Amino acid sequence: MIPTPYPLEADLGIGWYATDTPGAGGVLRQSPEDFVVEEIPKDGAGESGPYLLCRLTKRNWEHQHAMKSIAAALGISHRRIAWAGTKDKNALTTQAITIYNVDEAAVRALSIRDMEIEPVGRRQHQLSLGDLAGNRFRIAIHDCDGPDLERTVESCTEAAAGGFPNYFGLQRFGVVRPVTHLVGREILRGDYEGAALTYIGLACPDEEESVREIRTAFLEERNAKATIAALPRHLGFERSVLSGLAERPDDYSGALKNLPPKLLSMFVSAYQSWLFNRVLSMRCADGAGLDEPLPGDRLLFANGREDVVTAVNTRVVSIHIARGRCAIALFIPGSEPTSGTGAGDERMAALLDEDDIGAEDFRRASEFVGLRYNGALRPIAVKTEIDAGVSGQDICLSFRLPPGHYATTICREYMKADPRAMI
Repeated sequence: MIPTPYPLEADLGIGWYATDTPGAGGVLRQSPEDFVVEEIPKDGAGESGPYLLCRLTKRNWEHQHAMKSIAAALGISHRRIAWAGTKDKNALTTQAITIYNVDEAAVRALSIRDMEIEPVGRRQHQLSLGDLAGNRFRIAIHDCDGPDLERTVESCTEAAAGGFPNYFGLQRFGVVRPVTHLVGREILRGDYEGAALTYIGLACPDEEESVREIRTAFLEERNAKATIAALPRHLGFERSVLSGLAERPDDYSGALKNLPPKLLSMFVSAYQSWLFNRVLSMRCADGAGLDEPLPGDRLLFANGREDVVTAVNTRVVSIHIARGRCAIALFIPGSEPTSGTGAGDERMAALLDEDDIGAEDFRRASEFVGLRYNGALRPIAVKTEIDAGVSGQDICLSFRLPPGHYATTICREYMKADPRAMI
């Protein structure tokens, strides 16, 4: 393993590469067609139910804005639309959504730029996050300038079967403004003022200078109405929070609730993701292999069963891992009390102590955002079979991943490029 040279990745806990080959470099997503994602559904549609199941294909649409645009075109609340997984903006994506109590003919009549919505049936229940079997990806990396591309591609493709660090990718934290985990930390602390000020006012270097100046001015002056007038209209979510502050200047929690509930809930989830990345990188820094069971490691089996590595069962566990029956995992903490079993749990607890956050804070955040944060196990390695090829200075990759795993985690191993090249 080798460490990342990029401070942005290190700040987000994305600290290591599994392979030590020279990076291929290159650019991801020169056009949306270079990053094709197709959701693999878990459950099919029926013939009855209040929820219309649709297949949504969109090009270069930010997820939340796409849902709001569909709702506006139908004249309904965006809260009536649900999905199993969020998808990248700069991509060509196909996924399932459900729309509550809507006429099928009205959906078929929709005409929205760079978007197709096809009703496919009805369901008794709406989709929920994670309610999918996985995603298929077809990705092109252009203008690669690294040495010996053929060798790099061959080496990384072979290593993928053994696993790469299963990081939450940059887009989990915000592509241009990676601040979602910082907002989530303030929500968990019960500091809604801090959360709102971070979301609106924290300027990031990849933004336009004019926007950075507007954010900084807001922090200094706290003038919500002037900031709404100055902010570009495409920053609609910030404007929603500011609208709440313009009406009730001291009601920061109420202003945050102007955001779509699923977006609000993702702030806390992003903080959990940051914890996972940090602890996984600590393990990598130790030199421990992703498939090397250590006493105290948690295990997640293919059937959902959980276990713990001990000095007695280490050899048997190694065999199970090699045969794909289970994986070493880290427990992402939440509102449920847990007892530590190994170094991963101890490190996770230390990070929470450093931020003065505990299980009760997750319970309070659950009530605030309307989503439970019980905690969950996540494998530390992402493994997949990759169909890879080199054409001139371009690399083409095809693979599938389980829900919640990031294609950019695969791409970064090949590219070893500045994360901004993967936006």
